[in-house]
Amino acid sequence: MSDTFRALVIEDQDGKQKATFKDLTVGDLPDNDVLVEVSYSTLNYKDGLAVSGKGIARRLPMVGGIDLAGTVLESASDEFKAGDKVLVNGFGLSELYWGGYSQKQRLKSDWLIKLPDAFTMREAMAIGTAGYTSMLCVMALERAGVTPDKGEVLVTGAAGGVGSVAISLLAKLGYTVIASSGRQETHDYLKKLGASEVISREETMGKGRPFDKERWAGAVDCVGSSILASVIAQINYGGAVAACGLAGGNDLPTSVLPFILRNVSLLGVDSVMAPKALREEAWSRLATDLDKSIFDDMTTLEPMSNLPALAEQILAGQVKGRVVIDVNA
Repeated sequence: MSDTFRALVIEDQDGKQKATFKDLTVGDLPDNDVLVEVSYSTLNYKDGLAVSGKGIARRLPMVGGIDLAGTVLESASDEFKAGDKVLVNGFGLSELYWGGYSQKQRLKSDWLIKLPDAFTMREAMAIGTAGYTSMLCVMALERAGVTPDKGEVLVTGAAGGVGSVAISLLAKLGYTVIASSGRQETHDYLKKLGASEVISREETMGKGRPFDKERWAGAVDCVGSSILASVIAQINYGGAVAACGLAGGNDLPTSVLPFILRNVSLLGVDSVMAPKALREEAWSRLATDLDKSIFDDMTTLEPMSNLPALAEQILAGQVKGRVVIDVNA
Protein backbone atom coordinates (compact mmCIF):
# COMPACT_ATOMS: atom_id res chain seq x y z
CA MET A 1 0.00 0.00 0.00
CA SER A 2 1.45 3.36 -1.05
CA ASP A 3 2.24 5.81 1.75
CA THR A 4 0.81 8.70 -0.26
CA PHE A 5 -2.41 9.19 -2.18
CA ARG A 6 -3.99 11.92 -4.27
CA ALA A 7 -6.70 14.37 -3.25
CA LEU A 8 -8.25 17.59 -4.54
CA VAL A 9 -7.64 20.13 -1.79
CA ILE A 10 -9.30 23.55 -1.56
CA GLU A 11 -7.05 26.15 0.08
CA ASP A 12 -6.79 29.89 0.53
CA GLN A 13 -4.56 31.46 -2.09
CA ASP A 14 -4.24 35.24 -1.99
CA GLY A 15 -7.61 35.60 -0.31
CA LYS A 16 -9.45 33.31 -2.72
CA GLN A 17 -10.39 29.65 -2.52
CA LYS A 18 -8.52 27.52 -5.05
CA ALA A 19 -8.60 23.75 -5.61
CA THR A 20 -5.36 21.93 -6.44
CA PHE A 21 -4.29 18.28 -6.49
CA LYS A 22 -2.00 17.26 -3.65
CA ASP A 23 -0.33 14.12 -2.34
CA LEU A 24 -1.49 13.30 1.20
CA THR A 25 -0.76 10.61 3.79
CA VAL A 26 -3.17 8.91 6.19
CA GLY A 27 -1.68 11.11 8.90
CA ASP A 28 -3.04 14.17 7.11
CA LEU A 29 -6.64 12.92 7.32
CA PRO A 30 -9.18 14.00 9.96
CA ASP A 31 -9.32 12.08 13.24
CA ASN A 32 -12.53 10.13 12.57
CA ASP A 33 -13.31 6.50 13.41
CA VAL A 34 -13.50 4.82 9.98
CA LEU A 35 -10.78 4.82 7.31
CA VAL A 36 -12.17 4.21 3.82
CA GLU A 37 -10.39 3.45 0.57
CA VAL A 38 -12.45 5.51 -1.85
CA SER A 39 -13.34 4.10 -5.26
CA TYR A 40 -15.78 6.63 -6.68
CA SER A 41 -17.28 10.03 -5.99
CA THR A 42 -19.63 12.22 -8.03
CA LEU A 43 -20.07 15.70 -9.45
CA ASN A 44 -23.01 17.70 -8.11
CA TYR A 45 -23.88 21.39 -8.49
CA LYS A 46 -22.60 22.01 -4.97
CA ASP A 47 -19.32 20.30 -5.92
CA GLY A 48 -19.03 22.66 -8.87
CA LEU A 49 -19.35 25.61 -6.51
CA ALA A 50 -16.75 24.19 -4.12
CA VAL A 51 -14.15 23.24 -6.72
CA SER A 52 -14.58 26.59 -8.48
CA GLY A 53 -13.83 28.44 -5.25
CA LYS A 54 -17.31 29.92 -4.81
CA GLY A 55 -17.10 29.89 -1.01
CA ILE A 56 -18.87 26.59 -0.22
CA ALA A 57 -15.89 25.39 1.84
CA ARG A 58 -16.31 26.96 5.26
CA ARG A 59 -13.13 25.48 6.68
CA LEU A 60 -9.76 25.43 4.95
CA PRO A 61 -7.93 23.41 3.85
CA MET A 62 -10.86 21.31 2.58
CA VAL A 63 -11.04 18.16 0.46
CA GLY A 64 -13.98 18.48 -1.95
CA GLY A 65 -16.64 15.94 -2.88
CA ILE A 66 -20.01 15.56 -1.12
CA ASP A 67 -20.36 11.87 -2.10
CA LEU A 68 -18.18 8.81 -1.90
CA ALA A 69 -18.33 5.04 -2.13
CA GLY A 70 -15.53 2.78 -1.00
CA THR A 71 -14.23 -0.04 1.15
CA VAL A 72 -13.51 0.14 4.88
CA LEU A 73 -9.81 -0.31 5.63
CA GLU A 74 -9.89 0.31 9.38
CA SER A 75 -12.74 0.88 11.84
CA ALA A 76 -12.99 1.81 15.50
CA SER A 77 -16.79 1.45 15.23
CA ASP A 78 -18.71 -1.72 16.09
CA GLU A 79 -21.04 -0.98 13.17
CA PHE A 80 -18.42 -1.38 10.44
CA LYS A 81 -15.46 -3.68 9.82
CA ALA A 82 -12.62 -3.87 7.33
CA GLY A 83 -13.89 -5.00 3.95
CA ASP A 84 -17.39 -3.46 4.28
CA LYS A 85 -18.61 -1.57 1.22
CA VAL A 86 -20.00 1.81 2.31
CA LEU A 87 -21.27 5.11 0.97
CA VAL A 88 -21.75 8.65 2.24
CA ASN A 89 -23.99 11.45 0.95
CA GLY A 90 -23.80 14.98 2.33
CA PHE A 91 -23.36 15.51 6.08
CA GLY A 92 -21.36 18.66 5.35
CA LEU A 93 -18.66 16.96 3.30
CA SER A 94 -16.77 19.48 1.15
CA GLU A 95 -18.19 22.25 3.33
CA LEU A 96 -17.34 21.49 6.96
CA TYR A 97 -15.67 18.08 6.64
CA TRP A 98 -13.23 16.50 4.21
CA GLY A 99 -14.99 14.69 1.39
CA GLY A 100 -14.77 12.21 -1.45
CA TYR A 101 -12.23 13.70 -3.84
CA SER A 102 -9.49 11.69 -2.21
CA GLN A 103 -8.24 8.14 -2.66
CA LYS A 104 -8.53 7.60 1.11
CA GLN A 105 -10.67 9.34 3.70
CA ARG A 106 -11.40 9.13 7.42
CA LEU A 107 -15.11 9.52 8.17
CA LYS A 108 -17.48 9.39 11.12
CA SER A 109 -19.32 6.08 11.34
CA ASP A 110 -22.55 8.02 11.95
CA TRP A 111 -22.33 9.29 8.36
CA LEU A 112 -21.86 5.91 6.70
CA ILE A 113 -24.44 3.47 5.43
CA LYS A 114 -23.66 0.07 4.00
CA LEU A 115 -23.79 -0.21 0.24
CA PRO A 116 -27.10 -1.86 -0.76
CA ASP A 117 -26.61 -5.28 -2.34
CA ALA A 118 -28.53 -4.08 -5.39
CA PHE A 119 -25.77 -1.66 -6.43
CA THR A 120 -22.10 -1.68 -7.26
CA MET A 121 -20.09 1.24 -5.91
CA ARG A 122 -20.05 2.83 -9.36
CA GLU A 123 -23.85 2.47 -9.65
CA ALA A 124 -24.30 3.95 -6.17
CA MET A 125 -22.35 7.00 -7.26
CA ALA A 126 -24.33 7.18 -10.51
CA ILE A 127 -27.21 7.77 -8.10
CA GLY A 128 -25.23 9.82 -5.55
CA THR A 129 -26.63 12.73 -3.60
CA ALA A 130 -28.66 13.82 -6.62
CA GLY A 131 -30.50 10.51 -6.98
CA TYR A 132 -30.89 10.02 -3.25
CA THR A 133 -32.37 13.53 -3.05
CA SER A 134 -34.76 12.60 -5.88
CA MET A 135 -35.98 9.64 -3.85
CA LEU A 136 -36.51 11.87 -0.82
CA CYS A 137 -38.59 14.19 -3.03
CA VAL A 138 -40.72 11.33 -4.33
CA MET A 139 -41.26 10.06 -0.79
CA ALA A 140 -42.27 13.56 0.32
CA LEU A 141 -44.87 13.80 -2.48
CA GLU A 142 -46.22 10.36 -1.53
CA ARG A 143 -46.58 11.39 2.11
CA ALA A 144 -48.43 14.51 0.96
CA GLY A 145 -50.96 12.35 -0.88
CA VAL A 146 -49.80 12.99 -4.45
CA THR A 147 -50.67 9.69 -6.14
CA PRO A 148 -50.48 8.76 -9.86
CA ASP A 149 -54.24 9.08 -10.30
CA LYS A 150 -54.24 12.73 -9.19
CA GLY A 151 -52.76 14.07 -12.45
CA GLU A 152 -49.50 15.10 -14.06
CA VAL A 153 -46.34 15.70 -12.04
CA LEU A 154 -43.83 18.31 -13.21
CA VAL A 155 -40.05 18.02 -12.83
CA THR A 156 -38.09 21.26 -13.31
CA GLY A 157 -34.40 21.41 -14.13
CA ALA A 158 -35.14 18.01 -15.58
CA ALA A 159 -31.86 17.32 -17.40
CA GLY A 160 -29.77 17.70 -14.25
CA GLY A 161 -28.89 14.90 -11.86
CA VAL A 162 -31.85 15.28 -9.48
CA GLY A 163 -34.30 15.82 -12.30
CA SER A 164 -33.08 12.85 -14.34
CA VAL A 165 -33.46 10.37 -11.50
CA ALA A 166 -36.77 11.90 -10.38
CA ILE A 167 -38.25 11.37 -13.85
CA SER A 168 -37.19 7.73 -13.91
CA LEU A 169 -38.49 7.05 -10.40
CA LEU A 170 -41.83 8.76 -10.92
CA ALA A 171 -42.40 7.08 -14.30
CA LYS A 172 -41.67 3.62 -12.90
CA LEU A 173 -44.08 4.29 -10.03
CA GLY A 174 -46.87 5.02 -12.52
CA TYR A 175 -46.93 8.83 -12.55
CA THR A 176 -47.41 10.83 -15.73
CA VAL A 177 -44.26 12.96 -15.75
CA ILE A 178 -43.82 16.26 -17.55
CA ALA A 179 -40.22 17.43 -17.78
CA SER A 180 -39.20 21.09 -17.96
CA SER A 181 -35.83 21.87 -19.52
CA GLY A 182 -34.17 24.92 -20.97
CA ARG A 183 -32.08 22.77 -23.32
CA GLN A 184 -33.73 21.59 -26.53
CA GLU A 185 -31.01 18.97 -27.11
CA THR A 186 -32.04 17.06 -23.95
CA HIS A 187 -35.63 16.36 -24.99
CA ASP A 188 -35.04 12.88 -26.45
CA TYR A 189 -32.94 11.96 -23.41
CA LEU A 190 -35.70 13.03 -21.01
CA LYS A 191 -38.35 11.06 -22.87
CA LYS A 192 -36.10 8.00 -22.76
CA LEU A 193 -35.96 8.37 -18.98
CA GLY A 194 -39.77 8.25 -18.83
CA ALA A 195 -41.09 11.77 -19.41
CA SER A 196 -44.40 11.76 -21.27
CA GLU A 197 -43.80 15.29 -22.49
CA VAL A 198 -41.01 17.85 -22.38
CA ILE A 199 -41.84 21.56 -22.11
CA SER A 200 -39.63 24.62 -22.27
CA ARG A 201 -38.51 26.62 -19.28
CA GLU A 202 -40.58 29.52 -20.63
CA GLU A 203 -43.74 27.40 -20.63
CA THR A 204 -43.06 26.43 -17.03
CA MET A 205 -43.09 30.13 -16.18
CA GLY A 206 -46.68 30.45 -17.40
CA LYS A 207 -47.84 34.02 -16.98
CA GLY A 208 -45.61 34.55 -13.97
CA ARG A 209 -48.54 35.41 -11.71
CA PRO A 210 -48.68 34.40 -8.03
CA PHE A 211 -51.98 32.60 -8.68
CA ASP A 212 -52.47 30.85 -12.03
CA LYS A 213 -54.55 28.17 -13.74
CA GLU A 214 -54.36 24.75 -12.06
CA ARG A 215 -52.16 22.34 -14.01
CA TRP A 216 -50.03 20.00 -11.89
CA ALA A 217 -50.91 17.45 -9.20
CA GLY A 218 -47.42 17.82 -7.84
CA ALA A 219 -43.89 18.80 -8.75
CA VAL A 220 -40.23 18.20 -8.00
CA ASP A 221 -38.43 21.53 -8.25
CA CYS A 222 -34.65 21.72 -8.61
CA VAL A 223 -34.48 25.39 -9.65
CA GLY A 224 -36.06 27.70 -7.07
CA SER A 225 -36.69 31.42 -7.54
CA SER A 226 -39.28 32.54 -10.13
CA ILE A 227 -39.60 29.05 -11.63
CA LEU A 228 -40.64 27.60 -8.27
CA ALA A 229 -43.01 30.52 -7.70
CA SER A 230 -44.71 29.88 -11.06
CA VAL A 231 -44.96 26.15 -10.37
CA ILE A 232 -46.60 26.78 -6.99
CA ALA A 233 -49.12 29.05 -8.72
CA GLN A 234 -50.12 26.20 -11.07
CA ILE A 235 -50.49 23.35 -8.53
CA ASN A 236 -53.92 21.73 -8.32
CA TYR A 237 -56.04 22.01 -5.20
CA GLY A 238 -54.46 19.87 -2.45
CA GLY A 239 -51.28 19.28 -4.44
CA ALA A 240 -47.68 19.67 -3.36
CA VAL A 241 -44.23 20.73 -4.53
CA ALA A 242 -41.07 19.05 -3.25
CA ALA A 243 -38.37 21.74 -3.43
CA CYS A 244 -34.73 20.74 -3.22
CA GLY A 245 -32.67 23.10 -5.38
CA LEU A 246 -31.71 26.70 -6.05
CA ALA A 247 -29.89 26.62 -9.39
CA GLY A 248 -32.08 29.54 -10.47
CA GLY A 249 -31.69 31.50 -7.24
CA ASN A 250 -32.55 31.28 -3.54
CA ASP A 251 -35.36 33.84 -3.58
CA LEU A 252 -39.06 32.93 -3.82
CA PRO A 253 -41.26 35.71 -5.29
CA THR A 254 -44.67 34.25 -4.49
CA SER A 255 -47.72 35.00 -2.34
CA VAL A 256 -49.81 33.15 0.21
CA LEU A 257 -52.70 32.72 -2.24
CA PRO A 258 -51.92 29.18 -3.51
CA PHE A 259 -51.38 27.98 0.04
CA ILE A 260 -54.54 29.39 1.62
CA LEU A 261 -56.92 29.15 -1.35
CA ARG A 262 -55.82 25.84 -2.89
CA ASN A 263 -54.35 24.08 0.14
CA VAL A 264 -51.03 23.70 -1.69
CA SER A 265 -48.08 22.29 0.28
CA LEU A 266 -44.47 23.38 -0.23
CA LEU A 267 -42.27 20.53 0.96
CA GLY A 268 -38.68 21.44 1.71
CA VAL A 269 -36.37 18.47 1.06
CA ASP A 270 -32.95 18.42 2.72
CA SER A 271 -30.55 15.63 1.84
CA VAL A 272 -27.48 16.88 3.72
CA MET A 273 -28.51 16.28 7.32
CA ALA A 274 -31.34 13.77 6.84
CA PRO A 275 -31.28 11.18 9.65
CA LYS A 276 -29.78 7.77 8.99
CA ALA A 277 -33.13 5.95 9.16
CA LEU A 278 -34.54 8.15 6.39
CA ARG A 279 -31.38 7.70 4.31
CA GLU A 280 -31.58 3.94 4.64
CA GLU A 281 -35.25 4.01 3.67
CA ALA A 282 -34.45 6.12 0.60
CA TRP A 283 -31.65 3.80 -0.51
CA SER A 284 -33.88 0.77 0.08
CA ARG A 285 -36.52 2.36 -2.13
CA LEU A 286 -33.93 3.18 -4.79
CA ALA A 287 -32.94 -0.50 -4.83
CA THR A 288 -36.50 -1.49 -5.76
CA ASP A 289 -37.92 1.57 -7.57
CA LEU A 290 -35.05 2.73 -9.79
CA ASP A 291 -34.67 1.15 -13.22
CA LYS A 292 -30.94 0.46 -13.46
CA SER A 293 -31.14 0.39 -17.24
CA ILE A 294 -31.10 4.20 -17.19
CA PHE A 295 -27.51 4.30 -15.95
CA ASP A 296 -25.99 3.96 -19.43
CA ASP A 297 -27.97 6.89 -20.82
CA MET A 298 -27.81 9.00 -17.69
CA THR A 299 -24.20 8.56 -16.54
CA THR A 300 -20.72 9.46 -17.69
CA LEU A 301 -17.52 8.32 -15.97
CA GLU A 302 -14.73 10.86 -15.61
CA PRO A 303 -11.28 10.79 -13.99
CA MET A 304 -10.69 12.93 -10.91
CA SER A 305 -8.08 14.84 -12.92
CA ASN A 306 -10.90 16.42 -14.99
CA LEU A 307 -12.71 17.90 -11.99
CA PRO A 308 -11.63 21.55 -12.40
CA ALA A 309 -13.03 21.68 -15.95
CA LEU A 310 -16.14 19.68 -15.03
CA ALA A 311 -16.90 22.07 -12.17
CA GLU A 312 -17.09 24.99 -14.58
CA GLN A 313 -19.29 22.97 -16.95
CA ILE A 314 -21.89 22.04 -14.32
CA LEU A 315 -22.14 25.65 -13.14
CA ALA A 316 -22.70 26.72 -16.75
CA GLY A 317 -25.55 24.20 -17.15
CA GLN A 318 -23.56 22.11 -19.63
CA VAL A 319 -23.69 18.79 -17.75
CA LYS A 320 -26.44 16.28 -18.55
CA GLY A 321 -27.49 13.62 -16.05
CA ARG A 322 -24.96 12.23 -13.62
CA VAL A 323 -21.16 12.33 -13.61
CA VAL A 324 -19.32 9.61 -11.68
CA ILE A 325 -15.77 10.49 -10.64
CA ASP A 326 -13.12 7.76 -10.60
CA VAL A 327 -10.81 9.03 -7.86
CA ASN A 328 -8.08 6.60 -8.93
CA ALA A 329 -7.83 7.98 -12.45
